[in-house]
Amino acid sequence: MKGGTRMVPMRRSSLLWLVFLIFLLLPLSAGADELRDIPKAEQDVSNIERDTSKTEQDTLKGETEGSAAVNAAPAESAETQEAVEEEFVEVKPMADPLEPLNRLFYFVNDKLYFIIFKPVAQLYSLVVPEFGRVRIRNAFHNMTAPVRIVNSLLQLKMKDAGVELARFLINSSVGLAGMFDVASQNPDLKGSDKDLGQTLGVYGVGEGIFLMLPILGPSSLRDSVGMAGDTFLNPITYIKPTGTSLAVRALEYENALSLRIGEYEDLKESAVDPYTSLKDAYTEYRRNKIKQEKPAPAPALVPAP
Repeated sequence: MKGGTRMVPMRRSSLLWLVFLIFLLLPLSAGADELRDIPKAEQDVSNIERDTSKTEQDTLKGETEGSAAVNAAPAESAETQEAVEEEFVEVKPMADPLEPLNRLFYFVNDKLYFIIFKPVAQLYSLVVPEFGRVRIRNAFHNMTAPVRIVNSLLQLKMKDAGVELARFLINSSVGLAGMFDVASQNPDLKGSDKDLGQTLGVYGVGEGIFLMLPILGPSSLRDSVGMAGDTFLNPITYIKPTGTSLAVRALEYENALSLRIGEYEDLKESAVDPYTSLKDAYTEYRRNKIKQEKPAPAPALVPAP
């Protein structure tokens, strides 16, 4: 009995010590878990801070790009507006104080075209194939080389004058009297199209008034004077007798017309007033031709205010 009685207090004291140790270790275990979670929490905080910094940087970058885009927009808008304005700029009409007379000549030319010139050109195209008509056109173009050479010299375009002379010599020999444009195979021997009316315009002579010439079509006072001057440089002028010269000119005209049948019809069909449309088209064509030959203006030495 004594022995059994002693065992009970010992068991109770051992149980008390065990409970005491458990309660003692529980806080330490929780503290250890907290200690293990500190690096993880610090890492999470670091990630949050990094994400926040990245978001701020992206926001700042977006604001900078947006500001740059806003600043660039006016420049792009101005360039686009200038391009649109240049594309749709209205052609200033040429002075036409003789409009009633010009309209009368236009009416006559129109009737001559449909009654005589076009039917003859259509019949001519049935007899002469397109290959032959192109060769004849090339020959006539080669024959008028003196007009382009002299006007190149008058415009002080020495290189163009040399090119036209070289083209004339090559095409007249190798190209069989100019029927074949052999010189154009060389990229450095591309031809130009110059006349005295253009030369006068390059030197600042005004176009004057609009003229509708019988048979010859639209012109201006300046270009009519230039056309008369170029006649003296055209070898066809010196063919004798005069009837033969006129016949050669008629062949040149009908041959060229046979390769362009339909152009005038399209213009007339699409125009409300064919006379005005023809006059405006001619005006724009001649002004652009003169503008291309004018030398570029010298750069300003003093900035504009």
